[in-house]
Amino acid sequence: MSTGDGIHGACAPEFARVRTVFENNFARGLETGAAITVYLGDEPVVDLWGGTADRRIGRPWERDTPCLAFSCTKAITAAAALRVAERGGHDLKAPVGDWWPEFTAAGKGRTTGEDLLAHRAGLPAFARPVGAREAVDPAAMATLLAEQAPLWEPGSAHGYHALTYGWLAGEIVRRLDGRTVGEYVADEFAGPLGLDLWVGAPDGVIQRAARLAPGSSGSGASRPAPASSPSADNPVARMNRDVADPDSLLSRAMNRPEVASLPGGYDNPVVLSAGWPAAGVVTTASGLAGFYRDLLAGRIVSPATLRDAVVPRSHGPDRVLGIDSAFGLGFMRPSLAFALPRAAQQTAFGHTGAGGSIGLADLEREVAIGYVMNQTGAELSGGIRAMRLVKAVYDCLG
Repeated sequence: MSTGDGIHGACAPEFARVRTVFENNFARGLETGAAITVYLGDEPVVDLWGGTADRRIGRPWERDTPCLAFSCTKAITAAAALRVAERGGHDLKAPVGDWWPEFTAAGKGRTTGEDLLAHRAGLPAFARPVGAREAVDPAAMATLLAEQAPLWEPGSAHGYHALTYGWLAGEIVRRLDGRTVGEYVADEFAGPLGLDLWVGAPDGVIQRAARLAPGSSGSGASRPAPASSPSADNPVARMNRDVADPDSLLSRAMNRPEVASLPGGYDNPVVLSAGWPAAGVVTTASGLAGFYRDLLAGRIVSPATLRDAVVPRSHGPDRVLGIDSAFGLGFMRPSLAFALPRAAQQTAFGHTGAGGSIGLADLEREVAIGYVMNQTGAELSGGIRAMRLVKAVYDCLG
């Protein structure tokens, strides 16, 4: 079904507030194309989409339109690593050198698998510029990181590993199982569970994927404050200034591998097909929500493994973002970097994506949410549109 303003899909009556917020995001010009799916247990209670998938040609957004969801990938890579460790009896508290001997170089011998998953490895950025075409090879990326000296003693602090995360956590999968993250996800849970998500999209998926459409300040992104402003030194303003400074650690973490010189940027098939395991998932809203639904149901890892994985290993000041963040084993937990409604503070987990996307689940309420969109804001992680939708879901849960 559709409404007069071009919103399609279905919504259970008790979740009508979610439809209202979703429609309002379009009415205010905050969206080009977007979709949201919510599961309560195994029951879909919200499945909405609308807008334009490719505004160059006016292609409409369909229910099965996939979209790049950036760092939402990290939770999927973490789940693959946890599944490999669980099924193989591997101890993630043990040194990485036990299964990746080369990684012990440059003082990293005490690094554990949990350090790789919890952004504690001290390798948030490549030491040298890396091109997008070079980053197609996960073994080459892992080798660069294995040779590199950490910026802090692994395990002693944490900092958001924006892109390197995927090739660090991904080695848990590649070395202990033999498959890349993309191959493992396709074979072990996306395929068997019928999830429309790909860490490395095939040609047919790339052709029908939404094209990114950078948005305006109306996206809700925080902007750097002028130096004379009283708020100029607040953490969010500093973070935004760091993004604009090519020499800052945050900028290097976000831009190595470098994508801007590729025709189409992140829409380029080189990136979409490569399946960067930190930022390369192409998924539908239903595929992303379905991933969290199946995590909660024990279809990907055991309930005990999941409950342990969402226990924060890293929390407090983030050496890369400059604001407080919190991470379990690959999953974000509520913090300034992952702002959630009060009702979600204790039991929700998930991961956001640069520009505004989000995947989220709640251990106690058994709710799973997937939201993807192509009008990207300047948000590094999540954004006001996603947070309004998440709050609407929790308002409906009561």
